[in-house]
Amino acid sequence: MSKNQIVIFDTTLRDGEQSPGCSMNLEEKLRMAQQLAHLKVDVIEAGFPIASPGDFDAVQAIAKEVKGPVICGLARANKKDIERCAHAIEPAKKKRIHTFISSSDIHLKYQLKKSREEVLEHAKAAVKQAKKWTDDVEFSAMDATRSDWDYLRQMFQVAIDHGATTLNIPDTVGYTIPSEFYELVSYLNAQLKGLKGVNLSVHCHNDLGLAVANSLAAIEAGATQVECTVNGIGERAGNCSLEEIVMALHVRQDQLNRQTKIKKDQIYPASKLLSSITGISVQPNKAIVGENAFAHESGIHQDGVLKNKLTYEIMTPATVGISKNKIVMGKHSGRHAFREKLKELGYPLTGDDFQTVFEEFILLADVKKEVYDEDIIALVDTRIHEEQRFELEAIQVSSGNFAVPAATVSVLDNGELKKAAAFGDGPVDAAFQAIKEITGFNGVLKKFVVNAITGGTDAQGGVFVTIEDQGRVVRATGSHTDIVVASAQAFIAAINRIAFYNRSDDRPEKLI
Repeated sequence: MSKNQIVIFDTTLRDGEQSPGCSMNLEEKLRMAQQLAHLKVDVIEAGFPIASPGDFDAVQAIAKEVKGPVICGLARANKKDIERCAHAIEPAKKKRIHTFISSSDIHLKYQLKKSREEVLEHAKAAVKQAKKWTDDVEFSAMDATRSDWDYLRQMFQVAIDHGATTLNIPDTVGYTIPSEFYELVSYLNAQLKGLKGVNLSVHCHNDLGLAVANSLAAIEAGATQVECTVNGIGERAGNCSLEEIVMALHVRQDQLNRQTKIKKDQIYPASKLLSSITGISVQPNKAIVGENAFAHESGIHQDGVLKNKLTYEIMTPATVGISKNKIVMGKHSGRHAFREKLKELGYPLTGDDFQTVFEEFILLADVKKEVYDEDIIALVDTRIHEEQRFELEAIQVSSGNFAVPAATVSVLDNGELKKAAAFGDGPVDAAFQAIKEITGFNGVLKKFVVNAITGGTDAQGGVFVTIEDQGRVVRATGSHTDIVVASAQAFIAAINRIAFYNRSDDRPEKLI
């Protein structure tokens, strides 16, 4: 391994699962583990095999089926835990036993009720026991950051002397601060003997919001492994966030001179998968993977990003697997962003029409937190004067679970009544097929959205359609208590808009 390579040890399935509400069944753990393998993490801590039969089975299944990363299991510093862990990870091609015991005086006195000397003996015995099952043994001194430094050094030296290949320094309760942690890791790096070939690891909790900062400080002091979780989930306030530590190392290589093997475009898919499994979404302003991580509402920011993304983005959305940034339309948006949004929606407004709609947009944005595409379309529809070639005259549909859906539609084409009948996959599809026959529309229906405008079974339905024809994309709406009628209205309105713009000399560029 390169001296600049940081090992990414993912504990989403072990420590992360301990986050309230985040427990997973075997199938979910296996699915997440496969995504972690796609992400190219170096080590997957698959679980705590002694904790329950279900946890044992999940670790064993991951060890059998997931290829690529080292598969690791957690064990307390006792024979029974270690043997159970060894049996669970046994099928893995690359396997690790991670054993731990507390090192702080407060834990020794109140939790273990043992002397320092007794705990050192347990640490030695645990590493020796684990070494019988695998060459890859990690040893953790729990609550290391609240421990006496010299005693911590003694404990880690015992672990090295008996075969540990990774020494983990946990900030178990999220107590330390970056400068202090830097000094601790530097001290251990300088004082421990026989560190060649041994990884110094850190496992930071986020109780003070410093997990990533502490992990970066540890890396600068010589740590070579970071233990982290997707979305930063874990006990209490969570763990060091995988996406944040990886992207900090990527973006600031100039300062940190470290790298990982992580396939960064799999970061966002991993985040979304975990959220779908646990049902817990990340907060909108979460770094890297939050909904607003690449969103811009300020007019100054929007103008800069539209001119050159580097003005307000230090990484591209695509780097982490997000398709594009998001321009949020609100009261802070400027003319440049609004003009680009109109282009995106297919409206070539200029001059007074543009200025009037922009002013109406600002007034609307003052009373709405976010202005949606449908809101802007409604504003524009009151200003734009489109020649309505086609007009819905009548529609009749039939459908049912034992009938082929059919529709008969009557449309006025420049005042001339035309009729057509068609079958479809449903009544709306049948109506659309008939309308296509009458109008000659050969484009594509890109999007079809139905929303209830009012409540109750007699609610008025709103339909929003997006169509494309020869590279031009337009959107239109329709509303009616009969959703099929609303759909036909929206479809015909969109076809009229295509016809209007195709005749316009001010044809906008192809929309993306």
